[in-house]
Amino acid sequence: MRSDDRINQNQVRDTTEIPHGITRNIKQDSEGRIWVATFDGIFRFDGKSFTKITDKINSVRFFSVLEDRKGNFWFSSVGSGVYYYDGESFTNYTSKDGLANNRVTEIYEDRRGNIWFSTEQGASRFDGKSFLNFTTENGLPTNYVHWILEDQSGKIWFGTQEGVSIYDGKSFTNLTQNNRAFTNVRSMIEDASGNIWLGGNDGLWKYDGRNFTKFSDSFVGYIYEDKEGNIWTSSKDDKTSEFSNGPQKNGNQERWVLSRYNKNSLSNPNSFPEQIKNEGMIFGILVAKNGTIWFGTFNGVERLSE
Repeated sequence: MRSDDRINQNQVRDTTEIPHGITRNIKQDSEGRIWVATFDGIFRFDGKSFTKITDKINSVRFFSVLEDRKGNFWFSSVGSGVYYYDGESFTNYTSKDGLANNRVTEIYEDRRGNIWFSTEQGASRFDGKSFLNFTTENGLPTNYVHWILEDQSGKIWFGTQEGVSIYDGKSFTNLTQNNRAFTNVRSMIEDASGNIWLGGNDGLWKYDGRNFTKFSDSFVGYIYEDKEGNIWTSSKDDKTSEFSNGPQKNGNQERWVLSRYNKNSLSNPNSFPEQIKNEGMIFGILVAKNGTIWFGTFNGVERLSE
């Protein structure tokens, strides 16, 4: 999709199973189906309607979805650990099984097939049999981990509440910019060119392995690269949000922006992104294979198309 293409909002077909709760993450599987992680459950969209996959799992707030290389699925939750789904049945892993903490946000599969989980008490790596946990005792700057990423060299990156840490398989190195750690790092990606993008309290940054480039001062909650090489973000709208003027009575009062940085403009940090949508809050982003744009909100999932 070109940056000048017009985008219009479509309503997702309303069924009895449509997700209406807080939607933190959206993924597309190897068969093209859309998976939506919400505080009301895990939903799957087949192109026509939604099916609630976790209809027998009650009172679980789900945060993220991962399809592993074997075609099975992992669901993270806020307070109930992680769920493994083989297409027929669920297996629930919690701290009793060795998981660092039951409040789990992101899930990541590394090149060896290990499944990683970010939690509020460290990062957990599952090899199919047991969990190995990484905490401040191993070298993390804090145990509050938001994001996990493996780069092209095989190093594991951790985005945490108090900085970015890189694990080479033996030891941790904390990433700083001008001797200052990044704070509240909520999202990281490695783009097709091998650059690492960081988003959080300090805005949006690109790191090429030597130099940092800052693209935005606004808080960034999610970063996504589409197949065209454009960078998408969900961020607070400093011009319209009330977040800088004191505590919020309701999170929906904050204004967020879904933005797209055109690939051709990424060499210029002073370029402005295209603002696609202004919303109460915006969480996960997905640009599906057919070009449809999905994003999570406080009130379910929305999609945009040309």
